[in-house]
Amino acid sequence: MKDQMLNWFENKGIQPIESIKVYEFLHSIKGTSGTLELDVIYTLSSKLLHKVENRTEPWPIEELREFLYELMELSYDYEQFTLNVSKAARERVVNVPLIQIIDDDISILIYLKDKLESKGWMVVASTEADKAIDQYYNMHPDCIIIDVNLPQKSGFEVLYDIQQHSNRFFVPKIMCSIKKDRATRLSAYKMGADDFISKPIDIEEFLIRIERHLERKRIFDQSVIIDELTQVYNRKFLQDSYNRFISEMARTNTVGTVAIIDLDYFKKINDTYGHVMGDKVLAEFAQYMKKSIRNTDTLFRYGGEEFVILFQRATEAEVKEVLNRMLEGFSNIVFNEGEKSFSLTFSAGIYSIEHQNIDLQTAIKTADEALYLAKNNGRARIESANKMQIAPTKKILNVSIVDDDALIRSILITTISEMSFDNLAVNVQAYEDGLQFLSSDRLTHPGLHFLILDGVMPVIDGLEILQQVKQLSSKQEVHVLMLTGRKSKSDIAQALKFGADDYLTKPFNITELEARIMRLIKRMIQ
Repeated sequence: MKDQMLNWFENKGIQPIESIKVYEFLHSIKGTSGTLELDVIYTLSSKLLHKVENRTEPWPIEELREFLYELMELSYDYEQFTLNVSKAARERVVNVPLIQIIDDDISILIYLKDKLESKGWMVVASTEADKAIDQYYNMHPDCIIIDVNLPQKSGFEVLYDIQQHSNRFFVPKIMCSIKKDRATRLSAYKMGADDFISKPIDIEEFLIRIERHLERKRIFDQSVIIDELTQVYNRKFLQDSYNRFISEMARTNTVGTVAIIDLDYFKKINDTYGHVMGDKVLAEFAQYMKKSIRNTDTLFRYGGEEFVILFQRATEAEVKEVLNRMLEGFSNIVFNEGEKSFSLTFSAGIYSIEHQNIDLQTAIKTADEALYLAKNNGRARIESANKMQIAPTKKILNVSIVDDDALIRSILITTISEMSFDNLAVNVQAYEDGLQFLSSDRLTHPGLHFLILDGVMPVIDGLEILQQVKQLSSKQEVHVLMLTGRKSKSDIAQALKFGADDYLTKPFNITELEARIMRLIKRMIQ
């Protein structure tokens, strides 16, 4: 199975595959798997064979790859001796809680990660304090577990740095330490920890306590409609507000306008002045906008540095005039950080709602297309979706797969190509070894970069590739998911040290890998 499929999919420039060859391939698999009592493969091959019985036209490579995808999954799973595979339909579970662990004891870190993920949660791990702090800001975990005794910077210092950012957010923070004296515990609580767990850890109690913290977080998030940082409404309240917005339009026979506003080059502020200053800018920007609109208009923090305003009884021309005045005023505000000062601008896309049957998703998507037009036209401007012919513009996400296993490459190409993200065009490229990847110009391509990297490969080891990637990509962020051998503690420690955002041990479950990739990508773009 594996040899035949890879022969079809790996040979570049190959012509479409004759339908009779696909039929003979599936017919052979059905007969052999039935004889060997490989029931899952027998059932799947029978289903696929039935679908191709009457086909006469050749199979284009990409169409055939997608058609045989489940068979590739099973081939990988059987090869890895994971025989309990029954995937009639693949489900991507991406909305599970995300937990961050910071601990320099790699044995404990691996153990806790495995136990937490066995509960269905997703875990990202860090061994170094500075990397962990950046990861916290980028990944937005739902719970964070910090060891007190970290090298270079103590767990208390990490907690302090995080607390500067999260004192307006509710993210459960749990300190762990082999030191369990009263003074250590009190210090943790005084600095903002929500819990203290002593080592050695009673894993059953540990999991129950984490579950309780996540439940508190879930209840809190559901009950809060005010964004903790900016003190304006959050996106949870947007749907209800939009429903009232539409009802008011119908009652008064007027139009309303939706605006999406995004700060220009905001990432540079975080990179140059730090996340605490970035938070200050967001808070002041939100209050500036709130003071600049009418009481009948409603402001929401949509995510990151994006905001949405519902302008009641306001035409496109009126909203554009208001936003241009706001842009001029905001660009004159000077922010100071130490001896340095800076100013910012914003871009906006607007969409005037003229019919009651336009739902929120359509309104947001249309206004967002105008926002991306504003970004592409130079930023610091307002564009309207009503008067312009907008060609949908999307950010590019470059996903690079570096793995010497051709089957895994083929599975990942199909998996990621099928993923869908709003306003994000996914560009997937696979490489069979690190030399091929590093000699390409892949990291110079514009857009976001996500790298899936095998830890053990011929020619150049995955860890060496990771080091070079972090050096080459100093001017732009590259998020890395390492695939590594089970129980390879030294490899995992090195991967985290060199800048991997997460790791997954082989053999892995394909559905779990899909969910992890989807979740990491969503976290990096939100």
